Amino acid sequence: MPHFGLMDEDLLGPVEGPLMRAKLHIRGGKRRLRQGKISYGIVTLYDALISAMQWYITSPERRKALQIKDGEDMKDDRTIFKILIRSGVIEGDFDYEKFNGLVETALEKEMSDYNFNETLKGIESVMTQLGVMPFEESKLPSEDPETF
Repeated sequence: MPHFGLMDEDLLGPVEGPLMRAKLHIRGGKRRLRQGKISYGIVTLYDALISAMQWYITSPERRKALQIKDGEDMKDDRTIFKILIRSGVIEGDFDYEKFNGLVETALEKEMSDYNFNETLKGIESVMTQLGVMPFEESKLPSEDPETF
């Protein structure tokens, strides 16, 4: 994954660790898409999205403003996404279930013919709404372009 060797998630902690991971995976996922490694790019962007949502809900200030119902599993990505929509953090334009299906397909086969532009726009929109994007890539640890 794009963050291996570039960060120590434990050292960064439960809030900053997922944020750094999300940023590194956005950068790495977009690079993989540009390189034609579509399936790997999609899976990497999925990890970025999960990390971004974890970052968002881990902050005590942000979590207080969320509309969490009793019994909701805050470790389940689908549940977190629904809570973020319900709470007005993100708009409901991005089809999370469709993206999840795309990720499952990407895990099973290479999707070299898939046009990823709309998917990438959707991910970037959610990342912007969460407050992860925009970010200055020059402030991230240097990437080794030879990494898969």
